[in-house]
Amino acid sequence: MKTAAILKKDFHGQGGLEKSTWRIIQAFKDHGADVTLITSNQVAAPCPVLSCALDSKLKFLKLKEFDVWCRTKTPSFDVVFSMDRCSYQTHHRAGNGVHAAYLDLRRQREGFFKSLSFLLNPLHHVILNLEKATFEDPHLRGIIVNSAFVKNQILHYYSTDPQKIHVVHNGVEWHEMENDFNASFQKKRALAQSLGLNPHQFHFLFIGHNFHRKGLSLLLQALSRLKNKDFHLSVIGTDKHCGHYQKQTAAMGLAKQVTFFYSQADTRPFYQIADALVIPSLYDPFANVTIEALAMGLFVISSTTNGGHEVLNPHSGIAIDPFDLDSFTSALETALERRKYLASARRIRSSVEHLDFSNQLEKVCKICLS
Repeated sequence: MKTAAILKKDFHGQGGLEKSTWRIIQAFKDHGADVTLITSNQVAAPCPVLSCALDSKLKFLKLKEFDVWCRTKTPSFDVVFSMDRCSYQTHHRAGNGVHAAYLDLRRQREGFFKSLSFLLNPLHHVILNLEKATFEDPHLRGIIVNSAFVKNQILHYYSTDPQKIHVVHNGVEWHEMENDFNASFQKKRALAQSLGLNPHQFHFLFIGHNFHRKGLSLLLQALSRLKNKDFHLSVIGTDKHCGHYQKQTAAMGLAKQVTFFYSQADTRPFYQIADALVIPSLYDPFANVTIEALAMGLFVISSTTNGGHEVLNPHSGIAIDPFDLDSFTSALETALERRKYLASARRIRSSVEHLDFSNQLEKVCKICLS
């Protein structure tokens, strides 16, 4: 079966994007598919690559140019599996969520002038047009979403047959994480000390780029309200306004309790040190860090606008509205009572065993290749 996998985005080394894409391609190949990656990049992939060198300089024009080019390449394939918004595909994985819903959430929170900027920015218009073409494409046989949160948004904003939408939560390297999980209880002290952290404190963890979208400011506000100050927050990720968040941290009296570690090639040691992950995203179809933290035995506090909250249970985490600072603060207080111990961590970890990549990829293959 000739299968095209479409993904425009830039590839940088062996990050999460590359790893998940290669996993999907390999799973298709293991099921007998003849796979070709269609992209705008020169990349060393585990399959043949069709690459388009885009001439446009502006991002919104690049999106249109890539879509037009894809339409000339895909008709000869039996299965066209897109991971980006496209005007033609047989199957689509909506890992980016629903842009129309994201813009509406921002309008509600950020006011008139931000809403006006959305109307004036041609990039949003192009994305919305491609999104409508994607979800209402008559050639579509199936849409894979990583949360019911996203499924409901597609049905709200677009005329899509609900029977075509399949919820397959993100996968995680559950079995591959086992050794690091087991070692974390012996290595925590040494790892914490190597990073200049107090191993006896309760450790919160925040991972994500674009701090505004990930809700870091709201987290700092909630932390500043805690009466129990015996905690530390490690912030992993980058943001062009990082200095602003560092100033906010100091202004709130949290300078000694928050460390900005910026981007890290390997986040696993931070999971080993941490007791709880906090992911108060303003919009996330399914933040991978949610399930990675659970697989490492961490208690998770997630926003209800992160589709990943759907895999939480009362023992493994809490879903909150991050703009409700009373509820947010209360969730942090609950987490402080759930320091990571072996028995409780194993219980949390076991709750996502069924989401190992092998299981989730099998579901994707069944939907696309059957």
